[in-house]
Amino acid sequence: MKKETLLEIILGTIGGLVFAIGMCMCLLPEWNMFTAGVVTTIIGFIILLCIIPVYKSSHPKKAKENKPINWGIVLTWTVGVVGSLIMGFGMSKILVGNASTADMVVGLITGVVGLVICVLNYPVYAYIKSNKE
Repeated sequence: MKKETLLEIILGTIGGLVFAIGMCMCLLPEWNMFTAGVVTTIIGFIILLCIIPVYKSSHPKKAKENKPINWGIVLTWTVGVVGSLIMGFGMSKILVGNASTADMVVGLITGVVGLVICVLNYPVYAYIKSNKE
């Protein structure tokens, strides 16, 4: 794995977490942290935007050609969407209504599992791709 790819993963994970925490701070009135949440969300968004120059430098634009469908990419997107949905389910278990302790534990575990699926998605794809070639 190239160091640029690892940097993209790290920036995406940190930026996503900071962005999500900021959104929670904004949307949960019990926390009384709306202004700090807006600032935290903007910081997370800026971290996520830092991925763009890293990605552009490590992935130069290629000429369009009629290539067959890359099923590895399709699998990567599918696993990413499923991981995001699992993480979203965990977040909604915690954030919706009056969450009990059991809901908190289930939501936290489910959210972390979904996050791990999303983070490990690219390294698994790179491994599959390297074994194909």
